[in-house]
Amino acid sequence: MLPPALIAMPRARPVPTPEAGSSPLAARRPKSPADGGCELCRRPLPLSFHHLIPRRMHDRRWFRSHFTLAEMRSRGVWLCHPCHAFVHEHFDEATLGRKLNTRALLAAEPLIAHHLEWAARQRVAKA
Repeated sequence: MLPPALIAMPRARPVPTPEAGSSPLAARRPKSPADGGCELCRRPLPLSFHHLIPRRMHDRRWFRSHFTLAEMRSRGVWLCHPCHAFVHEHFDEATLGRKLNTRALLAAEPLIAHHLEWAARQRVAKA
């Protein structure tokens, strides 16, 4: 048996002390738009964060060779629920990460552009 002085003690990881109401993941995300509107359709609806490089892709070799982990975690846009659902219903995660990984590419995709034209004609209920 080794003497206690030779036994390597595991290093204690510093515990982040997030401010009230924040999480470690939220610190990596860009803040939601000041106007509170969807970054695609611009409607003032409740928003959710859309990772432009889906989290399931972060461990894959192709994505690790093209993007840093910090970039993959922070690259995203704030979308309303209808836009977010539309994007995930029509594109698989690999396509989103490889071909639609910026806001400009996402908005330029013909299928999404057609959805944005539809969204512009919709009424938004006033609170």
